Parts: sequence; C-alpha cells; structure tokens
Amino acid sequence: MSVVVSDEWLMERLENAPDQTVVVDTRFDLTDPDAGRKAYLQGHIPQAVYLDLDKDLSEKAAKHGGSHPLPDMEMFAAKIGNIGIDHHTTVVVYDQQNDMFAARLWWLLQYAGHEDVHLLDGGIEQWVEAGRDVTTEIPALEAKEFKPNIREEDAVDINEVKEKLQNRSATLIDSRSRERYLGETEPLYKKAGHIPGAKNFFWKNVFDADGKWKGTAELEENFGSLSKDDEIIVSCGSGVSACPNVLALKSAGFKNVKLYPGSFSDWISYDENKVETKDE
Repeated sequence: MSVVVSDEWLMERLENAPDQTVVVDTRFDLTDPDAGRKAYLQGHIPQAVYLDLDKDLSEKAAKHGGSHPLPDMEMFAAKIGNIGIDHHTTVVVYDQQNDMFAARLWWLLQYAGHEDVHLLDGGIEQWVEAGRDVTTEIPALEAKEFKPNIREEDAVDINEVKEKLQNRSATLIDSRSRERYLGETEPLYKKAGHIPGAKNFFWKNVFDADGKWKGTAELEENFGSLSKDDEIIVSCGSGVSACPNVLALKSAGFKNVKLYPGSFSDWISYDENKVETKDE
C-alpha cells in the first residue's frame, strides 16, 4: 500500500527532503477532546504539527449534518497552507497507533485535491518502538498557499444516500463495531442501530493481528462480498471511522468509493428516518 508508509520511510524523508515534507499529528480522544493536543505537547515526532479533529478537521455540529461535519473547505485550505502545505508538499499523517483520525485528514486532503498524502503505519508507537526520537519542540513552518480543488464526487449527502438506497444503485456500508451496528450498545447517540440497508464492515478489520495495515490481498478478502463494479458509500457514526475503510477499499481495487460524512448521526437527526437493528 503506497499510501501507508513505515517509520524507516518517514525517517529517510525527514533526513533527505525536510523542506518538502510536513508531518501532522492527529491524535484525539472522542471522550476527552483535549487529550490529543496534550499528548502532542508531551512528545511528538520531530517537525510534526498538530491538527485537532474538532477544531481543524470538522465544522461545529448543528442540528443536521452529523456530529463531525466536514470543515468549511476554504478555511481548511487556509489552515493547511499555514502549516506549510501546498500541492508540491509530501504530507505524512500519524495517530495513536493506526487510529481513525489520521485517515480522516488523509481523506480531507484527497477531497481537497492533494494526492501526496501518506499514513505512518503503527503511528507514534511504532516510531518510538523503533528507537526513534520524539521532541516537545514546536516547529516553525513557512506558510504556503494551498488552493483546494474539491472533488465533490467523493462525498454524498443524506438525500443522495436515500435516493441510491431506494433505487439500489449503490451499496452502503457501516464502519462501526458490530455491537453498535446491531443496536446492542450505543455510547454516543440517542438512537441505536444502523441505516436500513447498510452492511457492516468494522473499520478495525482492515488491520492485521499486530495492528498494522493489511496488504492488498487481505483487504480484497475482507471486502470479498462486495462487487468492484458497484458504487460503495461508506458511513459510520460521524464520518471519521469510515475513512480507514475508504482507504482500504481503494487499496483493494474499488474505484467508485464515496464517503457519507454525516453518517448515522446525521441520519438520526431527522425524526422520520427509520433505524434498523437486524443484520443485513
């Protein structure tokens, strides 16, 4: 998987092309929104800057749109430029192990038209385990101009989801755990279950027993019940844990993959929308 890179690859990149490389720390905790930034300040990969899920990678939640709506893309582009990224920059994103937040930034940058984005396999733990240095120094970066080229076709809204479910022109998958998909537990939202018609593919199943990204053959096996000829719409709770599945599907050779950013939290914000709890 060329998008996913090793700690050795990143180390060589920082040694040989530091001026063309920006490293971004995206650690976050949904139950403690300040935890990621605190962890960054306590120690991060050299030259890394921090971006926050709530403040930088999402718009403030409203009545509809889900609990982590996409950010205003002009504002997002300005923030990306301010940390030194333009379309000639190699971006490497990392997280706590292989968590969902790094994939969210990967998806946003792709959505904004930036191709050269990579995820550090194993996150900061792998970096430390390999004996590499961490620092508390905040890097000084030269601001650049990032001009977004939004790929509108990469995302769908609730109306498109409804239409495509009704005429069966796309397959919807839910990336949350099986327990949440079946409505057996729901720690975050007022309703439990899933969007009727959605199939369950837990996002953590794209990793092997050691927590590393699976290879192409294993990912193809993971999504073996899906057709590569179909349009695949990926959802979760709020459009965050869906992003590792988007990357994994594309890595497995699926071409027509879209994100439903609002996901289940947007769906249940409309009282008339039904919720399903049986396996589909």
